[in-house]
Amino acid sequence: MSSVNDLDKEFQEAVDRVNAYTDPFPADVLLNLYAYYKKATNDYSRPKSKKAIINAFKTNALFQVKDIGQKEAKRKYIDLVNKYFLYGK
Repeated sequence: MSSVNDLDKEFQEAVDRVNAYTDPFPADVLLNLYAYYKKATNDYSRPKSKKAIINAFKTNALFQVKDIGQKEAKRKYIDLVNKYFLYGK
């Protein structure tokens, strides 16, 4: 059971790292982070941007991850954050 707790802890650390980062992320990275986060947290609320085009991109990102599970979404989120901070800046 500790592996689930480790995954949750690692996921929360990745979320905190993203939230603390003040520079803008590239749009494709943001959309992937958004989709993995929503899937990982089982948050299926509709996108709430004031711009329809942004909502469309977010909806498309969610559609692209519809077949992955919660654990896989957490892992993909963590991997994307680690990769971005290693190579993306």
